[in-house]
Amino acid sequence: MRISSQEMQDVLYKLFLKYKFSEEKARLLATTYTESTLSGVNSHGINRVPLFLEYIENGSVKVDSEAQKAETFGSIERWDGHFGPGIINATKCTNRAIELAKQHGLGLVALRNTNHWMRGGTYGQMAADAGCISILFTNTQPNMPPWGGKDSRIGNNPFIVSIPREEGHIVLDMAISQFAFGKINDYKLRGKKLPFPGGWDADDELSNDPEKITVKERGLPIGYWKGSALSIVLDMLATLLAAGDSTYKIGLKDYETGISQVFLCIDPTVFGDKELQHRLINEIIAYTHDVEPMKPGDKIYYPGERSAHTKEENMKHGMPVSDSVWKKILALSS
Repeated sequence: MRISSQEMQDVLYKLFLKYKFSEEKARLLATTYTESTLSGVNSHGINRVPLFLEYIENGSVKVDSEAQKAETFGSIERWDGHFGPGIINATKCTNRAIELAKQHGLGLVALRNTNHWMRGGTYGQMAADAGCISILFTNTQPNMPPWGGKDSRIGNNPFIVSIPREEGHIVLDMAISQFAFGKINDYKLRGKKLPFPGGWDADDELSNDPEKITVKERGLPIGYWKGSALSIVLDMLATLLAAGDSTYKIGLKDYETGISQVFLCIDPTVFGDKELQHRLINEIIAYTHDVEPMKPGDKIYYPGERSAHTKEENMKHGMPVSDSVWKKILALSS
């Protein structure tokens, strides 16, 4: 089925009010979940709403809490999320990193004790809209084995880079696993196999079957041993900069909560060469586009280009949404 963005926002706004969010926060949550779904990321958009509400009910997400500054070191700050909603905390810390970047040229906010921010690209887009380059990342619960290991000890630790551009921002948004577990569950919900192996099954064999991978939640790192190393380093950076919990500590909890995140923004206007920057970025994009695809009819995209096209199409025709998910949302909001 297809749902318009306005209908989804209205239903979600009503739902979040029911869960005692203020009007402002309910609107922010509704808009963010809808925007992710518009961009085709249902796994971190509409599909994730029931789990978010479950985390509220079990006490992992504190409705009335939000991030507050804990320490300041010039253009670097540490914030404590107080286990508030991840979207609200991440929005606040992205905006603060942008403010610091506008003031100092570079701003970094490290956040501890927060919750899942849903689609990390949301905050890369925010930074780019404000004219800033951003580098953002988060740790997670352990859901991948370190390379050569049998049990999960490292997280899929999403990594985001955004670059502002008038013709369309560049927004890289990727998990360090071959597929984010939200995406794996999205394939599972649709009864489809992954296009490539995404993790190990119960027999320690690589598999593209979401059902088999989710039994033990052992995702495949991107680049095999290289992705494993990158995941470990990102966890170390997020933990050290935020003085927060590591993937190890998060894994000791009953639910994925108390995660650590980093929001780094750079104001490129400090260099005073806007026209040069524009030419260099477009040069790289043109060179990337100008390659013969392996499969006739395919198109080569820069990071964020495909999701921008998806959003445009979904604005025109409505967003494809799982019948079962939408029925569950309507039942929760009634």
